[in-house]
Parts: sequence; C-alpha cells; structure tokens
Amino acid sequence: QVQLVESGGGLVQAGGSLRLSCVASGRTLSDYVMGWFRQAPGKEREFVATFTGSGGSTHYADSVKGRFTISRDNAKNTMYLQMNIVKPEDTAVYYCAAREVTDAQFFYWGQGTQVTVSS
Repeated sequence: QVQLVESGGGLVQAGGSLRLSCVASGRTLSDYVMGWFRQAPGKEREFVATFTGSGGSTHYADSVKGRFTISRDNAKNTMYLQMNIVKPEDTAVYYCAAREVTDAQFFYWGQGTQVTVSS
C-alpha cells in the first residue's frame, strides 16, 4: 500500500501563492488516481482537484478552477498543488489522497497540511 505525506502549507496573504507537495512511498504514485481535498473548520472535507485516471487529465472544483493547478512528477513520486490568487475562504487543512484505478472511493490519505490565508 502507499503512504502519503503532505508539506508546503503555511500562512499566506490573500492574492498570494503557495505550492503544496505530496510525497508517496511504498508504491509508485502512477499506480493510483491521485487527488487533493480540503477541510475548513466546522465544515466537511471537500474535493479540490484530481487526476481523472491514471493519465494526465484533471478535474477541479469550481471554487478553485483557474487558480489552482494539480500536477505530478512520477520520477520523484510526488504530486503538487499550485495555489495562486488565494482567498481567505481557501483556509483549510489540505489532504492528498489516492485510490486504486478500480475503486470509486479514495482510500489512502495523508496527515494533512494547514493553509491559512489572511485578508
């Protein structure tokens, strides 16, 4: 099975940028469908962005479309989330997740990294 570790969170001003990383170990990242999710205080965890399959197609939540970019480097076994033009409502714990191609649900999760956007 795969283990996931996020990093790159922190405090950023509204309008700024941040890049999150998710390093996979134990298995090859390209074996999985990968995605990013977030959970704000008092709210349920929500989808942010994902690769739609084992290929390079991507899908974004409407709230981040045009501002966030998901990418990966298979050689480094690492996935990224480039966050641009961040807003206070982007404040949340961000999680990377993985699922088998044949599964409908994301099963493997990292521990999360906190992103705080100040206004």
